[in-house]
Amino acid sequence: MTRAGLTGGIGSGKSTVSALLSSYGAVIIDSDRIAREVVEPGTKGLAAVVAEFGTGILLPDGTLDRPALGSIVFADPDRLRALNSIVHPLVRDRSAHLEAAAGPDTLVIHDVPLLAENGLAPLYDSVIVVDASPENQLDRLVRLRGMSEDEARARMAAQASREDRLAIADFVIDNDGPRDALEPQVRKIWEALRG
Repeated sequence: MTRAGLTGGIGSGKSTVSALLSSYGAVIIDSDRIAREVVEPGTKGLAAVVAEFGTGILLPDGTLDRPALGSIVFADPDRLRALNSIVHPLVRDRSAHLEAAAGPDTLVIHDVPLLAENGLAPLYDSVIVVDASPENQLDRLVRLRGMSEDEARARMAAQASREDRLAIADFVIDNDGPRDALEPQVRKIWEALRG
């Protein structure tokens, strides 16, 4: 089994690269998706988050009110650490379970947005960084995701710098061009990792 970490700044096109790798046969373990799953209604994750933060972080239907929780944790580093101490172990456990279910000849891609920020590069055989200029990231966030320019800039500023991500890269995918320039780069990395 080959284990690679995939990361990139918000708006870099990491999700597109992940989808391409999946289409080639890689097993994708998406940390963001798992983080949402472990706090769905009826999970021990949601119960622990409610025990820590109170019922005010729930919507009327019993699901997590992410904006309400975000307003608490992003304003207070101690509260963010408390949330992470609940969610991160659950994500790690679920990721390990999914990885163990993959076959021995499988290429497993761990899609981890905060790979650089959390110092996780040593956990993988290699790290793939999807890179885009800050100008392109900003344009994509505003034009494609409907964020305000201020919100997009704040999200970008909260992540590792472009330089920090590139410093941990074994493979860099330049995603400043058109989509048809992306696929050959991803295919080349797929072949290198499978070889």
